[in-house]
Amino acid sequence: MAQNTPQSAELAQLLRTGPFHLALRSALTARGLALTRVQHKLAQRGITIGVTSLSYWQQGARRPQRPESLRAVRALEEVLELPAQSLHRLLVPEGGGHRETERPAARTYRSLVAPADALQRLFAELETPADGGLHTVGHHERVRIGPQRQLVERESHQVVRAHRDGVDRYVAIHRGEAGCEPARVRVHAGENCRLGRVRGHAEAGVVVAELLFDTRLRAGDTHVFGYVFEDGSGGPSSEYLRGFSFAGCQYVLQVRFDEAALPVRCRRFAQASAGAPRSAQQELTLSGRHHAVHLVEQGVRPGILGIGWDWG
Repeated sequence: MAQNTPQSAELAQLLRTGPFHLALRSALTARGLALTRVQHKLAQRGITIGVTSLSYWQQGARRPQRPESLRAVRALEEVLELPAQSLHRLLVPEGGGHRETERPAARTYRSLVAPADALQRLFAELETPADGGLHTVGHHERVRIGPQRQLVERESHQVVRAHRDGVDRYVAIHRGEAGCEPARVRVHAGENCRLGRVRGHAEAGVVVAELLFDTRLRAGDTHVFGYVFEDGSGGPSSEYLRGFSFAGCQYVLQVRFDEAALPVRCRRFAQASAGAPRSAQQELTLSGRHHAVHLVEQGVRPGILGIGWDWG
């Protein structure tokens, strides 16, 4: 497989996250093989399949499900010089069942960062479906803790990919600390988006913000954008965590502390869900000059990642 090219990087990402039809399309493009040539190579391996079926598969109009179709997919991996099972697993995950939708392995975000009822109400006000049609490819987040030990700002730069056609917005969620006043939270749209509707839930201390794109994305399209939440209205903060609905993205989190309020201990952690025990805990060393700690996670799993700290 070709290395260090945008095309090969995109193919590698799609083989990790899906959906199947985009991964297949990317592999065909990378190899430069016409469908008639692919059909011929499959026939040499004893697999009979029509060009029309192959075309439907790469368009997402049909999905290989029958045993003979899955055998053809395994042969396609050989023809396209892909790792064994790389396409097949996008159709049949471990355990043998079929994925219901062509998107990365997912978990409902609202189930990760309760209060789910408050979020459900806010999303309903914005007429946002359970699946917004986007999954994150990369996310770099910077959190700033102020002199009163409160979360004063968090800045996000995201790369998302659409897994359905017609997506033109992203809904960002901010959950403040105890005492957060949503009316005092300010949201700023950064590059490649503009601010739409903003809604808050005072009791839960949650704010959701609609970030509008200037174009409608087609399935497989990527988009890069940024935004900022300014808070400072809540009480002392002792951790920052991020819930991930979809698997496969890269996540970078940096937490920076005001010189007047430095923690005595910092650690990273992971959780399968909000109520699950914390795992993968690791001590983090505060940098001397910038008073910051960070974590980098490649290929995240659905669940929670975060950094916690102790005050002296």
